[in-house]
Amino acid sequence: MMEWITVHVLEKYNFWIAILIIIIGLTATIVKENLVKKLIGLSIFQTAFFLWVVSLGDVGRNILTTWGLKTQTPPILWTEAAEKGYIYANPLPHVLMLTGIVVSAATTAVALAIVIRIYQKYGTIEEDEIIQKEMEFERAGVI
Repeated sequence: MMEWITVHVLEKYNFWIAILIIIIGLTATIVKENLVKKLIGLSIFQTAFFLWVVSLGDVGRNILTTWGLKTQTPPILWTEAAEKGYIYANPLPHVLMLTGIVVSAATTAVALAIVIRIYQKYGTIEEDEIIQKEMEFERAGVI
């Protein structure tokens, strides 16, 4: 039993931490009423996803094979590293996450600009107040 816990839980601590942070970010995005807090939750969610994907790049210990996942040979590997069993990382997830970080920053900037426009129109960034004011505008015929 202890061996199973070591192999399936403790050796994959970075995956469990990433999943926990993903849950925290997703919860903040769904539960919070303030639009800025929702964006902070979305940012936390994205960052945790980056952590998870970069963790998948670890090839040397073959952590993923204990979950039944197949790992491929990384694109950069010299013969001595393979013979001596060095721990190395696949650079592809890291490169992909650099692109993801740029997209995440751009998305957050656009979302903040939209929140500013919402505040200028409604005078608040609380979701329930915005919905209430929108319903009042519809009843008054102002769109």
